[in-house]
Amino acid sequence: MKLDRKQYRDLCREQEPPSPSRRTVPAAFAVGGGLCLFGQVLRTLYQSAGLDEKAAGTAASVSLIFLGVALTAVGLFEKIAKFAGAGTLVPITGFANSISSPALEFKTEGFVLGTCVKMFTIAGPVLAWGISASVAYGLVLWLWGVMA
Repeated sequence: MKLDRKQYRDLCREQEPPSPSRRTVPAAFAVGGGLCLFGQVLRTLYQSAGLDEKAAGTAASVSLIFLGVALTAVGLFEKIAKFAGAGTLVPITGFANSISSPALEFKTEGFVLGTCVKMFTIAGPVLAWGISASVAYGLVLWLWGVMA
């Protein structure tokens, strides 16, 4: 069967389930906003406990990473993600999940070839592109400073 682009697109639209965006958009907003609010509450609590602003931000970030990994380990992150969709992609908790879930999935293959290797299956490209982009931006800023 030979299909042109329009026929293929129409066939795909017929087969895909309808998007329940009336439910998923508010859920993503509420859960993503809730995670950000929780991070701010943690930061405020750490500051009230005596940490300076920078240390409190670091402690809140580490706490959110721990929360993302812990929820992934007990299987709750996936359930929350099914409900909230993109709301769980708040960068720090979503990144913690993207590293920990493959590591947990492949732990039966051993520590090095399972957990350690698979941990960066998803996160590896993100890290590589992030580091490459930061080097490129740094070079542009440096050249800008030299030429100014």
